[in-house]
Amino acid sequence: MEFILALILVQFLPTIIALARGHHNGFAIFLTNLLLGWTVIGWIIALIWSVTAIERRVVV
Repeated sequence: MEFILALILVQFLPTIIALARGHHNGFAIFLTNLLLGWTVIGWIIALIWSVTAIERRVVV
């Protein structure tokens, strides 16, 4: 049971990182991770996207 939970956490690591960082594309990263994360390329894309710069909003 713990092994399955560990696999799920690793699978959704890009989503967890994006949500923890408050990434402005968090939902899109989640969808990419969900739909393409089972492929190695899709998972790597989601991971790189989740650690990229966060858009800063300037309040004037």
